[in-house]
Amino acid sequence: MNIEIFQKNLIEWYKKEGRDLPWRHTRDPYAIWVSEIMLQQTQVDTVKNYYIRFLKTLPDVQSLAEADEDLIFKLWEGLGYYRRVRHMQEAARRIMDEYDGHFPDNYDDIIRLKGIGAYTASAISSIAFGQEKGVIDGNTLRILSRIYNRQDNIALDKTKKAWQFLMDDLIHGSDPSMFNQGMMDLGAGICTPKHPDCKSCPVSDFCEAHASGTESLLPVNIKNTSKTDLYYITAILKKDDKYFLIKNKEGLLENLYGFVQYEVESPVSFEETFYENYGFSVRLYEYCKEIKHVFSHRIWHMNVYLGEIPDEPGTSGRLSGHLYTEAEMAELPISTAHRKICTQIS
Repeated sequence: MNIEIFQKNLIEWYKKEGRDLPWRHTRDPYAIWVSEIMLQQTQVDTVKNYYIRFLKTLPDVQSLAEADEDLIFKLWEGLGYYRRVRHMQEAARRIMDEYDGHFPDNYDDIIRLKGIGAYTASAISSIAFGQEKGVIDGNTLRILSRIYNRQDNIALDKTKKAWQFLMDDLIHGSDPSMFNQGMMDLGAGICTPKHPDCKSCPVSDFCEAHASGTESLLPVNIKNTSKTDLYYITAILKKDDKYFLIKNKEGLLENLYGFVQYEVESPVSFEETFYENYGFSVRLYEYCKEIKHVFSHRIWHMNVYLGEIPDEPGTSGRLSGHLYTEAEMAELPISTAHRKICTQIS
């Protein structure tokens, strides 16, 4: 393969056909970092407005490092995978402490930051600082499998690690920012998982799979995953004009607010478990419906009930910090799963 011509064709195509995205109008490593973390497991069109709002509120490393925890989770609400933004704040605080607030300018230091893996470190170092680090993700793995007509399983870590060297060879001597973003857009719009548009591909002359007619068979992407179904009773508990919410301390929805839910078999069991946990009684009085929410490796089946908190001596102290009006709830970082529950509030 003539790598120089491959690079030239790809970059010229990208300059003409590349997507106009808000994070492509900056070389600020902080802004690029925000976009890359948001884009993990999230569609580009979804990220755009989140990205603009996040940077407007928290425009630099210092503002993120010093931000109130509830604020950062509110800004992230709806994007899912909330540990991403918690790790970002930890990394921002480390940048303030160890780099005097200046984002590190090389791959080796960037990848040491919390929540940043090889892909994100490659993207930031290449786009913001011009380092020759090829990005490895689903798009580039698919392109490589077809260019080299390889049947390695791209779902395996060993394939990703081995093919990092292929990407680093391909990017060498080019404009790293243009090359990586060109590869991303090529995978997103031309070299797609199904029915690749080989006629429009700027590098089809270099594609061994296209030459042999195997492009539709590749890549090999066999994932060994299964979803776990979890069944809950989830209660909308009301006291006067306020609703009882908790802030999750750990687990999947750490630091987010939500309704109380337990893996129990009956409303009576829910009431008993609630009393054991909080020391006062609640009463469930009406079944609403089952609401399902799908995560990457699990499915929540939430059987929603309406409930009330009766007036009892000594209850008021235990309610402190748990009761919120609908207006106050709108300002809290509540998980997408439990935002669905909010639709049952009349």
